Amino acid sequence: MSSHTKSFKVPFWAQIIAGLLLGVLLGWLARDQDLSWLTTTLEKVGDTFIGLLKLAVAPLVFFAILVSITNLRKVNNAARLASRTLLWFMITSLIAVSIGLVIGLLTNPGAGTGLTPKDGAKPEDTGSWIDFLTGIIPTDVITPFTELNVLQIVFMAAVAGIAALQLGEKAQPILTLSESVLSLLQKALWWVIRLAPIGTVGLIGNAIATYGWDLIGKYATFTADIYVGCLIVLFGVYPTLLATVAKVNPVQFFRGAWPAIQLAFVSRSSVGTMPLTQKVTERLGVPKEYASFAVPFGATTKMDGCAAIYPAIAAIFVAQIFDIQLGVGDYLLIAFVSVVGSAATAGLTGATVMLTLTLSTLGLPMEGVGLLLAIDPILDMIRTATNVAGQALIPVLVSARENLLDRTAYATADGSSLDEPLDEPRDRTEPVTATA
Repeated sequence: MSSHTKSFKVPFWAQIIAGLLLGVLLGWLARDQDLSWLTTTLEKVGDTFIGLLKLAVAPLVFFAILVSITNLRKVNNAARLASRTLLWFMITSLIAVSIGLVIGLLTNPGAGTGLTPKDGAKPEDTGSWIDFLTGIIPTDVITPFTELNVLQIVFMAAVAGIAALQLGEKAQPILTLSESVLSLLQKALWWVIRLAPIGTVGLIGNAIATYGWDLIGKYATFTADIYVGCLIVLFGVYPTLLATVAKVNPVQFFRGAWPAIQLAFVSRSSVGTMPLTQKVTERLGVPKEYASFAVPFGATTKMDGCAAIYPAIAAIFVAQIFDIQLGVGDYLLIAFVSVVGSAATAGLTGATVMLTLTLSTLGLPMEGVGLLLAIDPILDMIRTATNVAGQALIPVLVSARENLLDRTAYATADGSSLDEPLDEPRDRTEPVTATA
């Protein structure tokens, strides 16, 4: 028998599904039998898992962005790849927000809910364009890490990465250290990811024990709108782009990317899923040098679920509750905010900042945010899964368009191989070159 025997006999995806089913069962039992101790236990298990993910977020984002920017020096025509990546981010966001608007206008999610403006409450923190723009620049180097301000961390990492590129060989010791620290963080986070099945039991169980089905009933149309919108993007728009733009098999994409999509669904954190997203992206044939830039960039800015579908439908919902008529100009503003302001979500659990940014741009009451906070954890699962799928999709699209995609690796990518710890993918002896 080989000494390299796998530690886990049950596939990772099966562990997640088992955790999901067990969480639903325990959550229903806790609510039906009024078992407060079980509800508390499920809450603690879920909170501990999310806490472990968040513990790594700040340093992971900083070093991932720093290293990803410096890795662009290994890619010929790096500016072209970066611009194409950003362009496809914007295109897919525009498609997603358009779908959200159409669904919202067809279903009237705020009608018949029984909710009134009095049921809402202003959030403690609200977003505006001034807050967003001024909030990017930190006042010191410590606070962004202690308060987990991801946008400010991204800003500092980007500045450090660009400075390192300018310094050249003088910055090599720092780059070597940064790559080592990033590898260490990813290894530690892998251990946390292995706990995802247990975390799933707590997160799903607590959601059902706390909210039950009554809350979903009151927000039935709104909840269905978000899920339908995300599923259309996830299993309609993305496969269409893969088949027509990248000219690859869409089913194979989901076969390779599914472990990251699953983890995103239960963890509700794009940043926490980022190491796994990068791994599945590389195993789908995207060059490591490009994936190490595109995936961290996407994990903090590419949010089709949280920043496109959700705020579009939520804005229509809030406007209907407060009996405010939206016009064509308002819908165009929603699209603009979704395409340009998606970085405000910054890959953290929840999309409150993006929603407040949208509402403030439209001049809608901030109390509308309070109407949606209770249902948010249930919505955030499908939003984050959509986000992460998009974060893996764009590098595949761009790589395929630029003739960089390893189509053999893509055709053979299998999620079951992700039962092994995060490892180093194939090495390249030549720099990655984008075609003209």
